[in-house]
Amino acid sequence: MQDQASVIYVRLRKQVIHPAGAPIRLRDVARILADPSLERELLDMVLSRSEPSDGNRIVIDMLQIISRIKAKHPSVLIEFIGEPHVLVVIQKAPKKPSIVLFVLVWLLLFFGAGLTIMNFHADVSMPEVHIRIVEMITGHRDEHPYLFQVAYSLGIGFGMILFFNHLFKKKWNEEPTPLEVEMYLYQENLNQYVIAEEYEKMRLAESTQKGKQP
Repeated sequence: MQDQASVIYVRLRKQVIHPAGAPIRLRDVARILADPSLERELLDMVLSRSEPSDGNRIVIDMLQIISRIKAKHPSVLIEFIGEPHVLVVIQKAPKKPSIVLFVLVWLLLFFGAGLTIMNFHADVSMPEVHIRIVEMITGHRDEHPYLFQVAYSLGIGFGMILFFNHLFKKKWNEEPTPLEVEMYLYQENLNQYVIAEEYEKMRLAESTQKGKQP
């Protein structure tokens, strides 16, 4: 009678990070609302176990969850809210960061950004523009307006700090930075691609299994 009267509301998370080798339980990938005694049992239900052959990403579909719940409680009603699948990222043991690699990447980015700015200034003849601006302000021509160029260089750095809303770990406000927005969009596109690939693998596996059946 409890199963007949029970309604289970399930809301899958969009993406979760899970340690390698640990069983993936319902509590890890979803939030549920149900009768307290039934809820505790369902939250501990094992959905999958990550294997080395699965790679570092697993897609759990809502149909898999429904079939697992129905196998134990055939009469319950299941209401899904939100995403139809969840992407589980398998996290292996973290590696110790390499100081040498960090320094090499930092130098690459530093000199790469510097060369990019220098090449841009060369393309638009920025030194001549500076000379012309100083001449317009002071009334005489200075072939080496160092004071103006130093102020301009500091302004570029200050403008980048304001634009990216970030200085080391300090943020000026709660708004996401342009880099964070781009990284979010990149991650969203990557997740969609991985999910599509995983669904294709599941379809091929099902087709192969059906073909083997007599």
